[in-house]
Amino acid sequence: MTNNDHIKTARKAAPNTADHSLQINQLSVLRGMVLVISNLSHQQNAGDICCLTGPNGAGKSTLLRTIAGRLPAAGGHIACPVPIIYVGHTDGLSGAISGRENLAGWAKINGFSTTETAIDTALSSFATNRFADLPVRVLSRGQRRRLALARLALAPADSLLLLDEPNAGLDQASSRILDDIVQKHAMAGGMVLAATHLDFAAAAKPRSLHLPGLVT
Repeated sequence: MTNNDHIKTARKAAPNTADHSLQINQLSVLRGMVLVISNLSHQQNAGDICCLTGPNGAGKSTLLRTIAGRLPAAGGHIACPVPIIYVGHTDGLSGAISGRENLAGWAKINGFSTTETAIDTALSSFATNRFADLPVRVLSRGQRRRLALARLALAPADSLLLLDEPNAGLDQASSRILDDIVQKHAMAGGMVLAATHLDFAAAAKPRSLHLPGLVT
């Protein structure tokens, strides 16, 4: 199974880190030999939704992948005592098996305790039930994206959701479902950090973290 873009990790909290918060202190990240993020500090608390903005190449995806533990930091510190769920801009689904099997396998790999009922509920969250038992390789781009995002319904209530262009390729109805899911997640005490060029959870009046990019 391919899970490169959908990873659950947990960072150990540093001393004095507030419970259920994300703290980034003086973070610097290299991409190749180029400094992409320099001395970035950011704090997010339980219930916060934050949109990550900035021009192409500013380091939005790099920041999300670094928080998720997939890229090393060149300097600074990240602390997050809750589970981290990363959904990248690619779907990370195995085309050889069904969407249902993809969700069940992802949950097992990441240590989530799920039942068939929980999987059905997750699939229904994005109205993917009618094609959930087909091989992913025969599905459209939008259908695959909806299946990938259905994994969010399996996330622990207190987790940090890191979303990279989550509403790209979604129709308006699916975008509204996504907004509803992330707002309910925040209301339950979770956190959301999303990089997107589109409207995202506007009714929740999300905070903004802007990456201006570095002048070269």
